[in-house]
Amino acid sequence: VPLFLLVGEKGDRGEPGMPGKWGKEGPRGERGAQGQKGSKGQMGPAGDACKHQYAAFSVGRKKALHSSEGFQVLIFDTVFVNLYSHFDMFNGKFYCSVGGLYYFSLNVHTWNFKETYMHIMHNEEEAVILYAQPSDRSIMQSQSLMLELQENDEIWVRLYKRERENAIYSDDVDVYITFSGYLVKPSLE
Repeated sequence: VPLFLLVGEKGDRGEPGMPGKWGKEGPRGERGAQGQKGSKGQMGPAGDACKHQYAAFSVGRKKALHSSEGFQVLIFDTVFVNLYSHFDMFNGKFYCSVGGLYYFSLNVHTWNFKETYMHIMHNEEEAVILYAQPSDRSIMQSQSLMLELQENDEIWVRLYKRERENAIYSDDVDVYITFSGYLVKPSLE
């Protein structure tokens, strides 16, 4: 008997079978259209304020100074600027409280027929010298430099000990001797 003759009417749908194995992942589809812009979010908390670090001083001296048997710290008697009192007028030293790159300048008036021999000191080391030979005329002499300082470093000016007549000139009326310094760039920027 041919098989097509034995076929009955279509029956009811059967129960679902067991799930089959997962197939291989297909190729990635094309990128969809861009969605609409979302609404603006809430403002976040305020950030910390910027921390500015400063250091600056400018001091002068109205009294002449002659060399002694030993080295002499140059003590100043006039304040032009002393931001946060980092320059100690009592002992003539700048104390670094903000590490970084600094600029320093020393200006003096030489004394006729006397040598001028001074150092800008970085802690206990001679950083630079300011020197003028004895001459029949007095002149303004200057020295400047930049130094990288660490916190607690000291900068000061020293008059060299007497081996020859060594002096700087000033008087009670005008300021002929000045020493200045300021922070150019803090280390932590």
